[in-house]
Amino acid sequence: MDRRRTRGSMSGRRGLLLAWLACSAAGCAGIQSATDARGPQAAEIAWLWWLFLGVSVVVWIAVVVGAGLALFRRNRIVYEGHDEIDEPGKTRVIVILTAISGVILFVLLVASVHVGTVTTRRPTPEQRPITIEAIGRQWWWDFRYENEPASRSFRTANEIRIPVGRPVIIKATSFDVIHSFWVPNLHGKIDMVPGRTNVIWFQADEPGVYRGQCAEFCGLQHAKMAFMVVAEPEEQYNAWVEAYTRPADHRPMGEARSPGEQVFLEAQCSLCHTVRGTGAWGQVGPDLTRIGSRRTLAAGTMPNTRGHMGGWILDPQHIKPGNFMPPTPLDPERLQALLDYLESLK
Repeated sequence: MDRRRTRGSMSGRRGLLLAWLACSAAGCAGIQSATDARGPQAAEIAWLWWLFLGVSVVVWIAVVVGAGLALFRRNRIVYEGHDEIDEPGKTRVIVILTAISGVILFVLLVASVHVGTVTTRRPTPEQRPITIEAIGRQWWWDFRYENEPASRSFRTANEIRIPVGRPVIIKATSFDVIHSFWVPNLHGKIDMVPGRTNVIWFQADEPGVYRGQCAEFCGLQHAKMAFMVVAEPEEQYNAWVEAYTRPADHRPMGEARSPGEQVFLEAQCSLCHTVRGTGAWGQVGPDLTRIGSRRTLAAGTMPNTRGHMGGWILDPQHIKPGNFMPPTPLDPERLQALLDYLESLK
C-alpha cells in the first residue's frame, strides 16, 4: 500500500513538472513575447535576458551547493568536537567569492550597456526608415504616418502596417495621461508622456502579426489597450499605403449616398470619427477610413466581425466600461445598413 502511494505521489509530481515545463515553453513563443524575437532590437534584448537568466541560475545553484556544504561541514565539526576555525582559509574564500561577484556584475553591466547602445542607434537614411507618430489616448492608439510627400501622410488607429526589413521610427507621445508603447516581439518599452515626444525604432525581419500593449497603467481600461503590428512584404505594404491615401467615398459626382453612409452621418458618428472623402471629420475618436480591413475592434478588445461591431455600436460600455464612446441606439434596419457601410471601408 505504501509503495503504491509513493508511486502515485511520484507520478503526480512528474505530471505537475511536465505541465509546468509545457506552460513555460508555451510562454516563450507567440505574438506578444519578448523571448520570441522577430527583429534585431528584440533579438538583442532577448539575448540579454537569457544571459541574465543563465547567470542567475548558475549563481543560485552555486549558493545552494555552497550553503549545503557549509552546513555539512559545520555539523561535522560540532559532532567531532573541533573548535578551531581556519581564519586564513575563511578570509581567502571571502576574497575569492567577492572577486567572482564583482567580475559577474561587471560582465552584466558591459552587456547591458552594449544592448542599450545597439538598440538605440538611429537608422540611416539609406535604410529608408518609415516614421509614424504614435499618440496614446484613453484607451486606444492614434497612429499618423509621416510620409513624403505630405499628400501620402494619413491617420489610422489601433493597427499599423510595416514593410519587412525596413526600420520604423516611432515618435511616441500622449494626449492625456502617461502610456507606454511596447511591442515585445520587436523592441522594448518607451513611455508616452503628454507634452513630450520620445523616439524609438524597430524592424521586423519576417512577416507576421505582432501584438503591442500599453505597458503603463493608464486608467480603468488599461488592460484593453492593445494594438496590432502587421509586417508584410514591401509590395503589399506599398499597395496598402496607396489604398489608404485614397478617399473612402468613390461615388460618381451627383450619386446619392448609400443608406449606411447616410446613417453614419445622421447618427452623429461623424462628430467623433473621420472617414476621409466624406463629410465625417471628427477628431475625438479613431479614424475609421479603412475600419473594414482591421483585425480588431476597440483597441484589440475583440475581433473585427460583424456581430462584434454591431454590439460595440449599440452598447460600447457593456464591452469596455469607462470608454468615451456613447451608446448609439439604432433600429435593426438602420444598424444593418451601417454595418454594411463600415464593412465596405477596406
